[in-house]
Amino acid sequence: MQAIILAGGLGTRLKTVVADKPKALSQVAGSPFLYYVIEHLRKEGITDFIFSLGYLSEQIITFLKNCYPDLSYKYYIETRPLGTGGGIKKALELATEKDVLIVNADTFFEVNISLMMQVHQKAQANCTIALKAMTDFDRYGTVAIDAEKNIVSFKEKAYTQSGLINGGYLILDKGFFEVTTAHLSDVFGFEKDFLEPNLEKMTIKGIISDGYFIDIGIPEDYLEAQKVFKNFR
Repeated sequence: MQAIILAGGLGTRLKTVVADKPKALSQVAGSPFLYYVIEHLRKEGITDFIFSLGYLSEQIITFLKNCYPDLSYKYYIETRPLGTGGGIKKALELATEKDVLIVNADTFFEVNISLMMQVHQKAQANCTIALKAMTDFDRYGTVAIDAEKNIVSFKEKAYTQSGLINGGYLILDKGFFEVTTAHLSDVFGFEKDFLEPNLEKMTIKGIISDGYFIDIGIPEDYLEAQKVFKNFR
């Protein structure tokens, strides 16, 4: 299986604790956070990686060369911010498989990727998103599903007592995405400009995972990760 890891963000909210590195290389319990993401994906059967890079990309390239000399990977470097949709579109040009896993480099989510792919392919879905149930949050938008686990709506960030969030791990039908976004500019958002406008004409499955989830995009969760990954194997 192939995976695209989105690692081009500026990491603005983490600059108070990590000022000189791309967010994906933030040191967590003695290792770059990207190490934990890659190791989890390899355990889940990912054999080929594509990295979408931008800010301080040379540091990530050096990390991959030094720490993963035998890893099968390619990378695309943004010369300007393209948004989540634009970054995925450029990275997909390097993909050779029909259905590609896409993950955020600042997010660790214990998801059964093989099961997720089975659900995606059985439903002939255009997109399948790993969802996480959360309580008392305002940092994420919410996702609503029907009885058949089809995603029926995306809602803006707002305080929510309990709900499902997009966990940042998804499987995408490359061909459908490329055709559907052909009219868009190079810069666009994945959820706002692709998922939401096409929701009614797409099959988008949601798979709920109760595995561990953390997004290190804010200092509080970055510090929490230090404790969680201390005993990572």
